[in-house]
This record gives sequence, structure tokens and C-alpha cells, in this order.
Amino acid sequence: MIEKVNPSHPDKVADRIAGALVDLAYSKNDNCKIAVEVLIGHGNCHIIAETSENFTENEVQKIVNRIAGPLKLDLNVVKQDIHLAANQTNQIRCGDNGIFKGVPLTKEQKELSKIAREIYSKYPFDGKYILDNDKLIICQSNAKTDDLKTIYPDAVINPLGEWTGGTDVDSGATNRKLGSDMADSITGGGLHGKDLSKADVSINIYAFKKAQETGEVVKISCAIGDEFVDNLPYSSIVSEAKEYIKSIGGFEKFAEWGLF
Repeated sequence: MIEKVNPSHPDKVADRIAGALVDLAYSKNDNCKIAVEVLIGHGNCHIIAETSENFTENEVQKIVNRIAGPLKLDLNVVKQDIHLAANQTNQIRCGDNGIFKGVPLTKEQKELSKIAREIYSKYPFDGKYILDNDKLIICQSNAKTDDLKTIYPDAVINPLGEWTGGTDVDSGATNRKLGSDMADSITGGGLHGKDLSKADVSINIYAFKKAQETGEVVKISCAIGDEFVDNLPYSSIVSEAKEYIKSIGGFEKFAEWGLF
């Protein structure tokens, strides 16, 4: 059983804005430190950014407008805590405490990811999808139910009727759809709105990729300041995650669908 939401779901809109702000921070400094929280909905976008880089309100408003439309921006930008910043002085060390898990994707999870992308390519609007064995549930806004029925005749489609969706219907928050982003690999840390020094980003990516490569469940724990994680220099885990993010086009692109 698995649920996927698409990039126009309000929670993913929040993730995408957070990801775009991380991209902005990296455009200013390749060794930036940033953690962003976004709450969006009903004409408003609230953002708290703890960051080593300076953001202007105009820079942030342009990102919000591009991804979510002309919303009222409530922005709070603060410097990262000096003790956290000192953890990364002269060396890349683990940026947080945490436990992490990577789990090989199932056939069902891969299939729903494929279906979600197929639907979104035709209907680029708010939607969520569930696959439970052979039971497919499609909730897709701004789409004719009869049209979807011709493609997925056995699916349950828009059980409450056709709908418009988006942030005028529902609020969105960063890292609220980790099940959609990580499947059974979901752990305590969020993927989005953070730089690569954060274990929530780099170790989650590393553990997920290792699980797909080995076909085995991967379990990792770490403490802030660790120089080695899973018997590897933490810097090498960060480098692997950096290459992965680069290969898919950046943190905003990463936020669209997560890890699968």
C-alpha cells in the first residue's frame, strides 16, 4: 500500500519553495548552511529561513510567485545558530543527530510512482494517488472523471466528485508528505529545505540509494559532529548526495517527487 502526491499538491508546493530557497543559497555560496520551513495556503505564504546567506524579500517573493502564484509573503530570515555553524568549521561533520533507514522499493511502489507521473503529465494540477494491491484510487483536481475512467477503467476516481484543489482549498507545509517521498524508508528527518551538511538530507539519500543497490534494508544512526557514518567519512556521504541532487537538477526538482 502506497500513496503518492504530485508536485502541485499544497505540501509539495511548500517543499518546492523550500527547495528553491536552498538552490538560491547554494548559488550564493557552495558551502552554505540553511534550514527552511514553509507554510502555505489561502493566499498566504509564511517562511522561516535559518541561513548563512542573505536573502532579500524580493528574491524570495519571486520564487513564491513562480511556484505558487502571487501570495502574500510573511518572511523571517535569521542567521544560523553560532554553535551549529561552528560544527562545520574546517571540516564536514554530521549536522544532526538521527536514525535513518533505507528500504528497497516494492513493485507496487514503483508502479504507483509511474502512474502518478503519467497522470500529472496530462493534468498538472493538485492530485494524490493510492495503490493498495490491485485497488487504485485517483484524486485528481481539474480533470474530468470520465476522461480518467477511459485510461484507468478499474480505478476509484474522485469519489467526492470533480474538484479544483490547490492552496485555496488546502494548506501545505514542508516535509509533511515523507511517505510519498520515501515510501518505507521514511524516518524522523525531513528531506526538504536543508543544505547537504544536514543528515536529514544526505544520509537519507545515501541510505535510500544503498538499499536500492543492495536489495537490503539499511539502518544507520548518527550524532551531530560525527566524522564517520556507516564506516565512511561523512564528507563522502555528503559528496554522494550532492552528485545525486545535481543529477536531478537541484533541490527544487528534488522536492517535486522525492526519492522515487
